[in-house]
Amino acid sequence: MHGLKKLYLPLLIVALIAGCGDKKDGTAEESKPTQVAAKVNGTELTVSQVNYALQRIPNLDKDQSKAASLQVIRNLVDQEVLAQKAQSEKLDRDPVVVQALDAARRQIMAEVYMTRKLGTPAEPTDAEVSDYFNKHPELFTKRKIYRLQELSIKAPKEKQETIRKQLTDSKTLGDFVAWLKDEKYPVQASQGVKPAEQLPQAILPKLAEMPDGQAMIVNTPEGLLVIVLADSQVQPVTQEQAKPAIARLLQNEARQKAAKAELDKVKAEAKIEYVGEFADAGKEAPAAPATPAAPAESATTPAAPAADADAISKGVSGLK
Repeated sequence: MHGLKKLYLPLLIVALIAGCGDKKDGTAEESKPTQVAAKVNGTELTVSQVNYALQRIPNLDKDQSKAASLQVIRNLVDQEVLAQKAQSEKLDRDPVVVQALDAARRQIMAEVYMTRKLGTPAEPTDAEVSDYFNKHPELFTKRKIYRLQELSIKAPKEKQETIRKQLTDSKTLGDFVAWLKDEKYPVQASQGVKPAEQLPQAILPKLAEMPDGQAMIVNTPEGLLVIVLADSQVQPVTQEQAKPAIARLLQNEARQKAAKAELDKVKAEAKIEYVGEFADAGKEAPAAPATPAAPAESATTPAAPAADADAISKGVSGLK
């Protein structure tokens, strides 16, 4: 029974949130039979519920809409059958279900408020697009395709400075990997090819200036990440090619800025108190470094699967 409960809980939550229909007492709705798509033990599932689900299917072709609508109503019937059974067994009073419903309701209400409050952001001007294009040559005029080799190292904070120094002192990557093994640091290696737009904005400017064969090291939640630039190829993008993606990025930035302003305004009007062990949550959290997705569009080569650290170390000889 526990396994079935885990399996169907997400489906039940969807059905319970949607309120997949109510039994009608009057005759007004009965005069519109076309508005009822199905009935489960007298509970009506409506055409509007089917249409709502269809709208959430991306790139739905008109030729597929009939078959899709039939599948949707089958799914709604399945949900309603299970939801009714869940209610008969009083699962709607289960603390896990109550918490899940409350969390889903809170998220939906917050998203709907922001959507209606902010509307659609304005299209950026040509001048704004040009300004972004000119300020990010590493994404456009000097855009590169990078072949990277990475070593993810698990290490406590007090050991990280030693590891950084060892990377600088090592003559080859192989020497560095051998030292990591001797010191028994857990290491996971990977390699792959990525265009500039798929790399974090925080490291891209530095990476763009690095010569092939050089390594850089960055902090991670569990330790350090060594990124070796095996080689790179310049593949520039023109402003005309990049314009649609830049426009979307600027619109997204404008929406995020407006959303933050609205949230700050609403929070300022509210009385908020963090209690007990959560008191520190009321303190200003440090701002996370921005890593927006860069807008240049291109075909990409998928990353290679994880590789042995020794195999990667043989690919690059110099570190300096």
